[in-house]
Amino acid sequence: MVTTGEREDRLFAALANGTRREVLRLLRDEGPQPVQALADHFDMRRPSLSEHLKVLREAGLVAEERSGRQRIYRLEAVPLAEVQDWLSPYERFWRDRLTGLGAVLDRMPDDDQP
Repeated sequence: MVTTGEREDRLFAALANGTRREVLRLLRDEGPQPVQALADHFDMRRPSLSEHLKVLREAGLVAEERSGRQRIYRLEAVPLAEVQDWLSPYERFWRDRLTGLGAVLDRMPDDDQP
């Protein structure tokens, strides 16, 4: 059984790679696609892309379906909610900090006024 921490580690490790993030973007924007259609977007051999897809699949970010001889991949966005949940406190932190900075700047006199 995979623990919550292990699942989060897989998720963040999968998202840490630019190629994998681009695969997710392609699936989000263009919908389910066969491996070859995805591979056409990258300057790498198909086995290398298959390794990236395996990492995404193991992180739960993509699902694979067979259609004849093709493997069709589709985005599974639900795990991204975990990322949003994790990032939310940091977003609030920075929003509060920037609001505070804005208040300080509003109290400062303008340089062009005597």
